[in-house]
Amino acid sequence: MLVLLPPSETKLAGGDGPPLRLDALSHPELDPVRKELVDELVELAGDIDASRTALGLSANQDAEVARNAALYDSPTMPALQRYTGVLYDALDAGSLRGAAAARARARLAVGSALFGLLRADDPIPAYRLSAGSALPGRPTLAARWKPVLEPVLAGIAADELVVDLRSGSYAALGRVPAAVTVTVLVERPDHTRSVVSHFNKAHKGRLARMLAGTRAEPSDAAAVAAIARRAGMRVERPSATTLEIILPG
Repeated sequence: MLVLLPPSETKLAGGDGPPLRLDALSHPELDPVRKELVDELVELAGDIDASRTALGLSANQDAEVARNAALYDSPTMPALQRYTGVLYDALDAGSLRGAAAARARARLAVGSALFGLLRADDPIPAYRLSAGSALPGRPTLAARWKPVLEPVLAGIAADELVVDLRSGSYAALGRVPAAVTVTVLVERPDHTRSVVSHFNKAHKGRLARMLAGTRAEPSDAAAVAAIARRAGMRVERPSATTLEIILPG
């Protein structure tokens, strides 16, 4: 099983790993696009105003531009440690120990606008690039990633179950055939339901933690749902490949 996580805008600074080497990352077939994007971000960082526009930043976020300028020189750390925020706080992968930690490193991956697909231990620097970023004079990131990323994801999906927890913009970078997808809904007292935004990431992080550490090897959405239910989640399966986590309103 592979649990495919979204990245986060917030990332830890620093690291104790050597500077970025694309050939140290998983899935080397993605390296040509990775190199193009890294080179473009480094060059773009030379123009603060253009960087703000392309990356959707304010003047108070110029430190993010500086991160991009140093992509080839700044220290790295494993991808699973680099990303922070609500989902990663709920996942809390650093607290897993022993066999559960080893399973998490093998099962967790991150969909990235800059690197395409990262495994948990892939060493990366801090950076700023979102799926919706528009680099000047270049095609959309989805147009650039889909031709190379989708075959990689299809190859993974042919061998193991993929639970895709990415948001819509990141899923658009490369679709996964027959992936299990998850939606978080709130149910009101009148039984009407709506999509949760505020707690969505936290509950997906909780589910990712369950799946990362379990000794089970789920092969379909029903088995994923069973793991979540054993952990106390209310889960429904409206179709063969979709799950809904239901929260009280």
